[in-house]
Amino acid sequence: MGKFDGVLICTDLDGTLYRSDKTISKENKEAIEYFKREGGYFTFITGRMPYYAYDAYNAVNPNVPFGCINGGGVYDGEAKKYVWTCEMPFDVCDLIESVDKNVPGVGIQVCLFDKTYFSKENETMVGFRAVTGLPNLTCNYRDVKEPIGKIIFGSYLEEDIIATERTLRAHPRASDFDFIRSEKTLFEILPKGVDKGLALAKLIEYLGVDPKKTVAIGDYNNDIGMFKAAAVGIAVANACRDAKDAADFVTVSNDEHAIARVIYDIEDRKYSF
Repeated sequence: MGKFDGVLICTDLDGTLYRSDKTISKENKEAIEYFKREGGYFTFITGRMPYYAYDAYNAVNPNVPFGCINGGGVYDGEAKKYVWTCEMPFDVCDLIESVDKNVPGVGIQVCLFDKTYFSKENETMVGFRAVTGLPNLTCNYRDVKEPIGKIIFGSYLEEDIIATERTLRAHPRASDFDFIRSEKTLFEILPKGVDKGLALAKLIEYLGVDPKKTVAIGDYNNDIGMFKAAAVGIAVANACRDAKDAADFVTVSNDEHAIARVIYDIEDRKYSF
C-alpha cells in the first residue's frame, strides 16, 4: 500500500506547475515522482491543445491521461490519442464574425484537435507562436471543415479583450456556447458545458477513481471549474482573485514549488479525503 493510493492530482500548467521563468522546479519534479511511486495519480488539465503540451508531458510524465482544450478533451499522451473529446458546433463562425467585425484589432485562431489555424494575425498571435512553437498555418474561419475544439481571440490591449467578451455575450446565440478568459491577453469560445471541471469529471470516470480523493491546483479563471469538480480545490498564492475566492485553500506561489507543497501537505493530512 502506498501513501497516496487512489489520490488524483490535476494541476494547471502556466502560473501553477510552471514557474514565472517557464521552467518546472527540481523540487516539483522530485515530489511528483515520489507521489506516483506511492500510488498517486498525477496529471494536468490545461487550456493547451495536446500537440503543444508535450514539453510539460515529457517533463513530469503523467501516469494517467491529461485534460486539454480547457476541458474539451482528455488525451492519452503515451498512446498519443484522445480518450474523449467535445466538438464545437460549426455555427460558432457567426460569433467569430461578430468579433471580427466589431473588434478589428483582435487576433483569431481556430484550434482543431490536431492543429491550429491562425485566421487573423496580430501581435498577440505572433507572440503565441513564439511561445508555443506552432507553425503559422492560416485558414479563414469560414473555410474550416475539420472538427473544432475551441476558438481563441487575443490582444495585448485590455480594451480589445473587454470588447470581445461584450460582443460575444451580446450575440443572439451566446447561450449556446461558453466563454472563458484563459489568460490576460486571451479570450476563448468553448462548446456549451465545457470547462476544466468537465475534463476532470471525464477523467474520474475513465480511471474509475473515487471523486472524494481528487485535488485540483490552479491560478486563473479557467481553473475554477476544476476546483468545483474536485474534492479539494487549491489556488496558488499568485492566483487571480476570482480563483482564490473559488478555491478551498491557497498554497504557496508557483515560484515556491507549489505542487511539491501540496503533495507534502497531503502526506501530512492537511487535506482530508
